[in-house]
Amino acid sequence: MTDRKSRLDTVAVVSLVTCCALWGLNQVAAKLALAGVPPLTQAALRSLGAAALVLGWAAWRGIALMQRDGSLRGGLLAGALFAAEFGCIFVGLQFTSASRMVVFIYLAPFVVALGMPFIARAERLSGVQTAGLGMAFAGVAYALAEGFTRPSVGPLQWAGDALGVAAALLWGGTTLTIRATRLASASAEKTLLYQLGLSGVLLALAAPLAGEPWPSVWPGWIVALLAFQTVIVTFASYLLWFWLVRHYPATRLAAFTLLTPVFGLLAGAGLLGEPVTARLVVALAAVTLGIAIVNTPARLRRTLPDAAEPRHP
Repeated sequence: MTDRKSRLDTVAVVSLVTCCALWGLNQVAAKLALAGVPPLTQAALRSLGAAALVLGWAAWRGIALMQRDGSLRGGLLAGALFAAEFGCIFVGLQFTSASRMVVFIYLAPFVVALGMPFIARAERLSGVQTAGLGMAFAGVAYALAEGFTRPSVGPLQWAGDALGVAAALLWGGTTLTIRATRLASASAEKTLLYQLGLSGVLLALAAPLAGEPWPSVWPGWIVALLAFQTVIVTFASYLLWFWLVRHYPATRLAAFTLLTPVFGLLAGAGLLGEPVTARLVVALAAVTLGIAIVNTPARLRRTLPDAAEPRHP
């Protein structure tokens, strides 16, 4: 199909819900795999494997990735931020729950909303949008306080939660980098390759420096979890998202990404038995409603992560 649709049909809705469910499940898969593969090593393998798949896909489709287009500087910065982001996520999952992590990292759209006026003056938030942003941050602060007073996961829950917030800041920074540099005109595949390739190398170098041992045993279930993260989430779901962006209205697509933290919370509670506290539910509601308010139709595509950032895997 090459024609552009003006509305979402059944194929689009099913595809979108599938993507959001996969992105929500990804945090659960990463946390489970920590039992056999250390965090930075796991993140490096995921990125390097997905980068190889993107290269193969581009070669098969005849997509040029190595031509000079002035995107190198932005690509290196985006890749470094991407590496730091996923380092925070995978390390943070050792201390907090997957349910909490997926809620905190969805602060990223608000980071983009705050940063965009420095890139384009027309991107200033209205009073209502500022209120939505403030509501989301207040909800997250309310949930973060739980880690200091009544932690539901462990004594270092506050550290894992803080790393989730740091990951959101880095994710937002990556999106702003893409918007502000020549990456804005690069293909989605090239932008993705910058992030995956450089992050894979940087995380692979960081893992031994952090003292992470290489796993001596690779049980089938660990391999399956890594394959799910690499092939299904980071590669296949991204390509499906790219296809959707090319064929359907971006504003309507972006609205569906609000389902991702909901799926993540449900997956963490249902598959891992993680506690779902009242504070976390309040934070989820505040973030979801805040994104809906901040991303009014005129701003939706500009403030949510763009087609090259369809997360969170």
